[in-house]
Amino acid sequence: MTGGLYRSSNAGHRDGPYDDRHAPPLIDADEARLTVPDTDTVSGGGEVPGAEPPTSTAGNSLIMAAGSLVSRGTGFLRTMVLTAALGVTIGDAYTTAQIFPGLIYDFLLGGILSSVLLPLLVRRRKADADGGQAFTQTLLSLVVIALALATVVAVLCAPLLTMLYASEQASDDYHELVTRLSYLMLPMIFFTGVSALFSAVLNTRGHFAAPMWTPILNNIIVIATGGAYLLLYGAAKIDPSQMTPGRIALIGGGTLLGVAIQAAGLIPALRKVGFRWKWRFNFRDLGLRDLAKLGAWMFFYVVANQIGLAVVFNLLNRAAAAGETGPMIYNNVYLLLMMAHGIIAVSIITALMPRMSAAAADGRFTDIAEDLSRGMRTATAALAPVAVVYGVLAAPIAVVLFQYGAFTGDDALATSIVLISAGIALIPFSVSQLFTFANYAMSENKTAALINAPVVVIRIAIHVGCFVLLEPEWVAAGLMIGNAASYLMSAVISATVLRRRIGAIGMRDVAATFLKVTVAAAGSILVGVLVMKLLPGDDTPSRIEAFLGLVVGGIAIGGTYVGLALALRIREVTQLLDMVKRRIKR
Repeated sequence: MTGGLYRSSNAGHRDGPYDDRHAPPLIDADEARLTVPDTDTVSGGGEVPGAEPPTSTAGNSLIMAAGSLVSRGTGFLRTMVLTAALGVTIGDAYTTAQIFPGLIYDFLLGGILSSVLLPLLVRRRKADADGGQAFTQTLLSLVVIALALATVVAVLCAPLLTMLYASEQASDDYHELVTRLSYLMLPMIFFTGVSALFSAVLNTRGHFAAPMWTPILNNIIVIATGGAYLLLYGAAKIDPSQMTPGRIALIGGGTLLGVAIQAAGLIPALRKVGFRWKWRFNFRDLGLRDLAKLGAWMFFYVVANQIGLAVVFNLLNRAAAAGETGPMIYNNVYLLLMMAHGIIAVSIITALMPRMSAAAADGRFTDIAEDLSRGMRTATAALAPVAVVYGVLAAPIAVVLFQYGAFTGDDALATSIVLISAGIALIPFSVSQLFTFANYAMSENKTAALINAPVVVIRIAIHVGCFVLLEPEWVAAGLMIGNAASYLMSAVISATVLRRRIGAIGMRDVAATFLKVTVAAAGSILVGVLVMKLLPGDDTPSRIEAFLGLVVGGIAIGGTYVGLALALRIREVTQLLDMVKRRIKR
């Protein structure tokens, strides 16, 4: 995690901030080219050892891009339905309980899976006479046992988790609701881990479709759960004391069912690629000591982030206890931030990661520096108008996307305040992620972990300061600003460390682009604010007014930004426009 709360519903295939996120070197499959384990992207070329792609890389990429798009769409619909069904107070409890399985999964497997286990599965697939079948069966046996034991322990410790992440200022009914939901949702640990391992096995065998599409089953189940809740109980705003066992069983059990079906949906694909389950208990053959050494720094990275996450949740629940913005609204806004990052910045990282990895392997540090400079310039130029839209059109966005059912106009207004802060955090987050993955490209997991530790300390200090100094209604927005500051600090520290390793990274060109982008963004802000002043509606527009403002304001902001970017000759914008034109012609 990187200071946010959002947990993707796509177990084993996380969206973006995360992550957040902390799972190198596998990058989110949002666009055409991926790093491990896709083909033609390892060491600058050649197929992943042991992979048996059934179709071309372009074909795999198309399947993954389509799956990612549908997954993001259904995932966002899932969020909208749950928001409408639960409202803020119950939604805060649900969001708090839902984070528990993810954080424990991250401790056990999350970052270590893609940074250690996935590359190891690829190597054993190539080196072993049986194509890594026995090794994979042994690894799965160990992980399944570990996940089962961890799930049992976590369920028993549900009240302790509630005490840690929910504010003591919250009511006893709120604490009880979080705990009861946790009993139903903590078993997600097991199914999330199994799903992630199954996906890794499929990827190493050249099968990419099922891991991309099964998360959609998860989203559909939860959407149906939210719909059933609305049908049976309506969209009334209720207190935690009014959550009957039936309501809790439906919403908590439906969420668990979605993850279980996602994991089960991968079994036919495993059979298709020739993998068969068999219990093997010769765990010494796994080289556990070496695995522990390889995963130690990633575990340190995860632990630091989870400490920061615990602080964020506790502060948000304290604010919610005072009747102000809590975990659910903050999490919904963080989802919007991650969507923009995933669609734009991850695409850039995806394109640059194989190049930087190959350059690092060859000792071509100048090429890494050039790619970093190019990535920063392109990400900033592409994300700036999105940040402006989030800031200027925050109120219409909140109303159009979330103001349904038990989610009121006041809740939408609170969402818009946090969304403005998310607009500020968007570019620093994406740039910091680019630097983090540059470290991963050079196999500098230790460096990434050591940079992350002081950044988390700074983030916690800012978060606590915001909570102490700000009025409760501004706390959630302040926490998002604290995230932005920590992302910026992470980028500065990473740039300083990398400069010593690879030399100058073209900061003069980056600064020049940043300045031009700032001018173009400022102009689009002025036009956007003027247009919104002329249109009907205020901070709490009706749905029709909000939709009108979103369409007209978005066109005005986007058109102004592109026009100014062309006038200022921002090369990255010109290149992006040319690329879009070429794809349209195709």
